[in-house]
Amino acid sequence: MKKIFQYIRPYLLRMAFGFSIKFLGTIMDLLIPWVLAYIIDEVIPQKNIEKVLLWGAMMLLFSFLAVAGNIIANAKASGVARDITKTIRHDLFKKICYLSSKQVDTYSVPTLISRMTTDTYNVHHMLGMMQRIGVRAPILLLGGIIVTLTLDPVLTLVMVGVMPLIAAVIYSVSKKGIPLFQQLQIKVDNMVRKVREDISGIRVIKALSQEDFEIDNFTRINTDAALTEKKAGITMASANPTISLLLNFGLVVVVIAGGYRVNSGLTEVGKIIAFLSYFTIILHAMLAVTRIFTVYSRSIASAKRIEEILESEEDLSVLSYPDIGADDKKQKSENPEYHIEFENVSFKYIEGSDEDKEDNISNIDFKLKRGESLGIIGSTGSGKTTIINLLMRFYDAQKGEIRINTRPIKTIDKGELRRMFGVAFQNDILFEDTIMENIRFGRELSEEEIIEASEYAMAKEFIMVRPDSYNSDLSIKGANLSGGQKQRLLISRALAGKPDILILDDSSSALDYKTDAMIRKMLHEKFDMTTKIVVAQRVSTVMSLDHILVLEDGEQIGYGTHEELLKNCEVYEEISRIQMGDNNYAG
Repeated sequence: MKKIFQYIRPYLLRMAFGFSIKFLGTIMDLLIPWVLAYIIDEVIPQKNIEKVLLWGAMMLLFSFLAVAGNIIANAKASGVARDITKTIRHDLFKKICYLSSKQVDTYSVPTLISRMTTDTYNVHHMLGMMQRIGVRAPILLLGGIIVTLTLDPVLTLVMVGVMPLIAAVIYSVSKKGIPLFQQLQIKVDNMVRKVREDISGIRVIKALSQEDFEIDNFTRINTDAALTEKKAGITMASANPTISLLLNFGLVVVVIAGGYRVNSGLTEVGKIIAFLSYFTIILHAMLAVTRIFTVYSRSIASAKRIEEILESEEDLSVLSYPDIGADDKKQKSENPEYHIEFENVSFKYIEGSDEDKEDNISNIDFKLKRGESLGIIGSTGSGKTTIINLLMRFYDAQKGEIRINTRPIKTIDKGELRRMFGVAFQNDILFEDTIMENIRFGRELSEEEIIEASEYAMAKEFIMVRPDSYNSDLSIKGANLSGGQKQRLLISRALAGKPDILILDDSSSALDYKTDAMIRKMLHEKFDMTTKIVVAQRVSTVMSLDHILVLEDGEQIGYGTHEELLKNCEVYEEISRIQMGDNNYAG
C-alpha cells in the first residue's frame, strides 16, 4: 500500500477538512442519547415544560447538525476518492502503455485490463469507505465507550469485556480473507481473458456453430470464479454474525446488571435507556468496522496488483552512446554506409531456466542502405514478425546487434526510435473515430498530408464515396469496412508521417493483386529515400524488391534478389513455382 499512500498525500488537506466535519457530525450523534438521559433523569422530574422543550430543541439541533455534517463529509470523501482513483488510473494506464512487449506477455492482456478496472474500483471503494465509515465508526466506538463510562463505569466494564473477543475474530477472519481475495482476482483475470477471446473470435464461433461449446467453457471458468468468491465471501461474512452474537451476549449481561443496579438505587432509569442506545451505537460501529476490514482485505489484494505494475522496472533501458567524438558521431549519423544492419541476431521469447529451448530466430544477418527495400518471406512461425519486433525494439535480442545509421538501437531513445517508423500490421487496430483521425492518429498532420497518404495507399477512392468522406465515422475495429479497405487505411496511416523506415507486416493480404501492385509501384516512385521492409506471403509482393530474406524455422536460409533466390534457394524456388506457375521462375 506504500505506493497508494503516495497518491493520498496531495489530498491530505482536503481529507482533513472532511474528517473535521465528519468528526463534528459524529459527536453530535453521540450527544443525543446523553441529552435524552439528562431530560429523563434531571429535567422531567422538575416538571418544567419550558426546559423540556428547550432540551428537546437541543436534541433536534444536534440531529440536524449530525445529518448535515455527515452529508457534507460524505460528499467530500467521494470527491477525494474519485480524484485519487482518477490519478491512479491515469498513471497505471500510462505505465501499461510504456511496458515492453515482454512485460505485457508476462502479465497478459486480461490481467492488465482487470487491474485497470476491477482493481482500481476496489481501491476507490476502500478510499471512500475509509473516509466515511473509517472515521465515523471508530469515533462512535471509542466515543460511545467514553460516554458510557461517565454514565455507569460498572456497566461499561461489562460491555468492554467482549471487545478482545471481537478483535480476535476480526484479526483471524482478515488473515484468511486477504489471500482468498488475491486468488479471486486471478480467477477474474481468467474470466476476462475468456470473454476477450470469445468476443474477438465471435464470427469464427458462429461460423463453426460452437456457441454451446464456448458457453460451456465460459460457464466452467465463471463457476470457478464464483466458487472462489463464495469462499472468500463466506469467510469474511462469518465475522458479522459472530460479532453480533458476542455483542448481543454482552447486551443481555448489561440489561440484567442494569436492572439489579436500578433496583439497588445505584443508577437511574434515564442512564440505563441512554446506555442501551449507546450499546446499539457501539454494536453498529463494531459491525461497520468488520465491513471496513472486508473492503480493506479486498482492496489490499487489488492495491498490491496495481503497485506491481506501477513499480515494475523498465526492462528496455536506453544505453549510453559509445564514447566517440562529436564530429565522428555527426558524420556517422548523417552519412552512414548502411541504414539498417542486423548482425548475427538471435532471439527467443522464453528466457530464464529454459536454456535448452531453441531460438525463435538464429543468426539473422543483413544490411540495407537508405532507400533500399527488403522482403521477408517464409512459412507461419518462421520468425518474420519477430524480426520486425526486434527492429522496433519491442524486445531486445539476446545475441547479436541491430543498428540504425550505424548506431545500436539500444542507445537510441525509444521515442526517437519509434518516430523513425511507419508501420502497418495485418491485424492492426482501427478506432471508433473518423477516417481522418484514424489516419492522423494524434500526430500534427495537415488534411492535405492525410489525403495525400490515402491517395498513395489507394484508399482515397473508397473514402470519397462515403457520405462524409474523411469525416465518416468508423465502428470499433473498423467493423463497417471490408478487409481490403481496413488495410489501405492502415497503410495510409503508416505513410502519412513520411517515415524514414516503412514496415508493412503482411498488410496486403486482403488486397487484390492489382491494388497490391499499384501500391508497390507508388512506394518505389514516391518513397525512394524511405527504407522499406515488407513481410509477405506472396512472392509477387516481394519479387521486385531490392533484397529478399527467406526464413524457415527461424533460420535464414536465403538472401538475395528474386532471380538469385530462384537459382540458389530451393525453398523460395518451390514457393515461387507453386504460387506463380512454371513459366515465371528461372529453373
